[in-house]
Amino acid sequence: MQSSTFSQWLLTLIIFLPLFGAIAILFLPKDKANPVKWLATIVSFVVLVLCVALFTGFDSTATGMQFDVSAPWIPSIGVSYHLGVDGLSMPLIALTGLLTFISVLYSWIINERPKEYFAFFLLLETGMMGTFCALDFFLFYTFWEISLVPMYFLIGIWGGPRREYAAIKFFLYTLVGSVAMLLAILALYFNYTDPVTGKHTFDILTLIAAQHAKPLLGLAATLSFWAFYLAFAIKVPAFPFHTWLPDAHVEAPTAGSVILAGVLLKMGTYGLVRFNLALFPLQSAEFAWVIALVGIIAIIYGSMVAMAQSDLKKLVAYSSVGHMGFVMLGIAAAAAPIVPDSQATREILINAKVTALNGATLQMVNHGLITGALFLLVGVLYERTHHRNIDGFGGLWKRVPVYGAMLVYISLASLGLPGLSGFVGEFLALLGSFAIFKLGTALSVIGIVVTAAYFLWMLQRILLGPLNERYKDLLDMNAVEKWCLAPLMLLIFILGIYPAPVLDPVNTAMNHLVRDVMGLF
Repeated sequence: MQSSTFSQWLLTLIIFLPLFGAIAILFLPKDKANPVKWLATIVSFVVLVLCVALFTGFDSTATGMQFDVSAPWIPSIGVSYHLGVDGLSMPLIALTGLLTFISVLYSWIINERPKEYFAFFLLLETGMMGTFCALDFFLFYTFWEISLVPMYFLIGIWGGPRREYAAIKFFLYTLVGSVAMLLAILALYFNYTDPVTGKHTFDILTLIAAQHAKPLLGLAATLSFWAFYLAFAIKVPAFPFHTWLPDAHVEAPTAGSVILAGVLLKMGTYGLVRFNLALFPLQSAEFAWVIALVGIIAIIYGSMVAMAQSDLKKLVAYSSVGHMGFVMLGIAAAAAPIVPDSQATREILINAKVTALNGATLQMVNHGLITGALFLLVGVLYERTHHRNIDGFGGLWKRVPVYGAMLVYISLASLGLPGLSGFVGEFLALLGSFAIFKLGTALSVIGIVVTAAYFLWMLQRILLGPLNERYKDLLDMNAVEKWCLAPLMLLIFILGIYPAPVLDPVNTAMNHLVRDVMGLF
């Protein structure tokens, strides 16, 4: 399949089909919402089908980039149109395709300026897909910035009462990180000169290889490492850059929250693995303890703050801070230096690093599925009751049994119940991290206990006890809402008992990164 014309065009179609869909929507009549919604739904579904083709055609045993496309774009400054996927990016692309289609389907409830809404949503999909596929820094940065603009407008126009504040805060935080990353990219660009042509390049794979042959050294390397870290940590968002997240989630429309938590946060952790570990292995090793500390604080702090929330959407938002802390901890374990006493110990620690990265990457996917489902459930309840105050409900399971069963199922997955996907990623991240950061890993277990406590307490206050008479006529889930949640629930179950379809390609990529690319061993 790799040599076929279809495979050569597959990534291009996945990235740019939503863009063409967005442009087509702009030519539709403004006063007719249904054609706009149908076009957006069809385009996002076709992209999902292409993502399934990518997933099924991917060789999980190959270490290099697959479905790669490379062509000169702006040769005078070393810019190329270079795309490719490996075991790190491929699951995230599939996740993006699924969550975007579900979000567009759920967004049929949007009746305010639907033309602009769905055009922005498809443009956002182009930015996200391009970020995960780009293998040229100029191209990567372009897609990174493209994904920022539609989300700003989705929050700022279709959000809640404080939408302007939340949108501007989200935009400014991310823009600061983007500027820092741009400076780091330029430092790498001018540090490398092609020995044959004498020109610089933005090609990511070339620059990664060059960093091992002629690394950026001293203060320039340290500043570049931290510039990349700042850009990606803000996106995660890692402590202490997390303060934009609750505001953005609370004010964003439901589908915007699904994409924000399910995909946009993963762009940060993806960048840490793809660029910080591969481009700056020495600096990553030197400052691994900082990343680990940030992850541990996020796990405990995010869980504690989630426990204190009375707004259901804020509770889920802060739970994301805690869950992404496990990803940060796994990345830190992979980055940490090892000084083994013997060859056997060395191999054990290398395997632990691979395991930690496997868990971190798998947790990116699992968190996208689980938290995306949670935000959909929050939206379903809000559309019926017009508030999110947890203590304002009570006894709803008697009135909406299907909704109650789904909320219990997804909440148990989020708190890490064995047999559901939330358990597997966190377990692997902790298993690998324990060999590197024993005390830190032990402390992070506090977050798991608190997470179980606040989810169970939330379920008790919303679903159990006497029925609040205000909701005696509350309607249960409709067909569209069930169909939006069904694939997420199915995948949460499948990956909980059999994670191999995602874990196998991830393991191949992480083995290659730790043993070959990072060059520490």
